[in-house]
Formats: sequence, C-alpha cells, structure tokens
Amino acid sequence: MPVNRARMRDRNNVLNRPEFLSLNQPLRGGPEARGSTRRPGAARRHSCPNQPEGVQQEPVEGTKDRKELPEEDCMQLNPSFGGIAMSSLLAIDICMSKSLGVCAYTTSSWGSMRSMVKLLAFTGHGIPWVFGTLICLYRSNTLAGQEVLVNLLLALLLDVMTVAGMQKLVKRKGPWEMAPSFFDYMAMDVYSFPAAHASRASMLVKFLLAHLVLAFPLRVLLILWAFLVGVSRIILGRHHLSDVGCGFALGYLHYTLVEMVWLPSSTCQTLIAMGTLSWSPLL
Repeated sequence: MPVNRARMRDRNNVLNRPEFLSLNQPLRGGPEARGSTRRPGAARRHSCPNQPEGVQQEPVEGTKDRKELPEEDCMQLNPSFGGIAMSSLLAIDICMSKSLGVCAYTTSSWGSMRSMVKLLAFTGHGIPWVFGTLICLYRSNTLAGQEVLVNLLLALLLDVMTVAGMQKLVKRKGPWEMAPSFFDYMAMDVYSFPAAHASRASMLVKFLLAHLVLAFPLRVLLILWAFLVGVSRIILGRHHLSDVGCGFALGYLHYTLVEMVWLPSSTCQTLIAMGTLSWSPLL
C-alpha cells in the first residue's frame, strides 16, 4: 500500500510531466553554469579565492567604462572665498564692458560716433608711433635728440613684443568678440588682455613727460589723451575694463624698465651706424 501511494503521488505530480522534465534536470555546464546565477559578490569571491572576504574588489568593466569628466563640467560643492570673489569680479567686468561698448557697431546707441572714436584709438596704435620715431630719428641732427629717440624706439618695440606675448599666452577675447583689423594683425594686437593701446599710451605719456619740456596745459592734454585712448577701446567693444587697467599698469612698468637700462649716447650712435650700414669699427 505505501508503495502504491508513492507511485500515485509521483504520477499526479505536475513536474513529472514530459514538458516540465527540464526543470528537474541540472543545468548544462556543471557548477560553473549554476554559479552564473549567483549574486555578483559571490561570483567575485569565487573568481578570487585567495582574496579576504572583507576586501571588496571593484568590477573591471566599470573601471574600463569610467571616464573622468572635464574640470569645467564638475561642480564645486565647497568653493573657496577667493574663487567666489574672482568669479564675481570677472562677471562684473564682463557685464560693465558690454554695457560700455556703445560704439561696437554702427547700429549701437553711439554708432554715429564710431568713426571719430576709431580715429582717436588709432592715435595710440603701435605702427604710426614706430614709423614716426624712425622718421624723426632719420631727420635728427643732435646727439641728445638721437639718444632720446633710440631709447623711445626700443621702448616701443619692447611694448609691442611684451603685449603680443602676453596676449598669445592668455588668449582672452573681447566682450563683443570682434575680428581684429589689418593694422591689429600687423602690430600683433589680436587678443584682448592686456590692452596694447592702453599700455603704449601710458608708456608714451611717462616717457614724453620725463624727457620733453612741455607747458602745463600740454602736460594735461597728454595725460587726457592717454586716458581717452584707453577708454576708446572699451567703447569700441574691443577690450574689457580689466584689460585697459592692466594695460596702463604694464605701460608704466615698460617705462620703468627702459629708464633702468637707458642706453647712453655712444651706444645709440653705434646702433644708428649699424642700422644705416655705415658702421666701421676697424677704422
């Protein structure tokens, strides 16, 4: 009787039907196939039997797919006070510079004055000053005048090369991102920081006031000219306020450096003779 009852139970069991026999069979592939259905942590422990249980191993696939985000895309959850202050000052600088660019285009609020402002800015360009100094040096007949003009020419070249190098290094664009003109390319005044016109105007004012005897009204007009040249670049939308301010400071440093390495008259005469191909040191 007990044997017949057991047979009856097996016969009535649904899992013994032919269509469900695969459920009772072991999976193909042995223990490895059954191990694939385990938890990921168990599979990692099975693959590394010598590793302690307390140490967690990172998945290899996750490390391959993981890519570091660019620094500018990462949000700083705890920025420093200096970073917040610098970002705020830069935002104010950009906002004010854009609002002051009233002659950036002909359709701007002061677009009718754009030609006059461009003419004022051109008076601080490097090319007219370099060629004008060369012409005056060619026509000068006094040793004192030639000494001053040679040092002025060296100061102009120093200003052009220093500003061009800093602009190439920083590569800051203007508030309106306007394309440089042909004369700007010739003077290597392509980017915004620092302002080359402001640097040159500041250096020229200090140099001329120190080595020329001028009346008081002319001194005031010369200082006013340098200030207006820097402002004109902001009004034209070519530079930020910080660019012009740093340009004025850089021009003062150029003047100080030229005064420190001032070339005497004998050295200036040697340079003039070499420039005119009339230098004969053996005679």
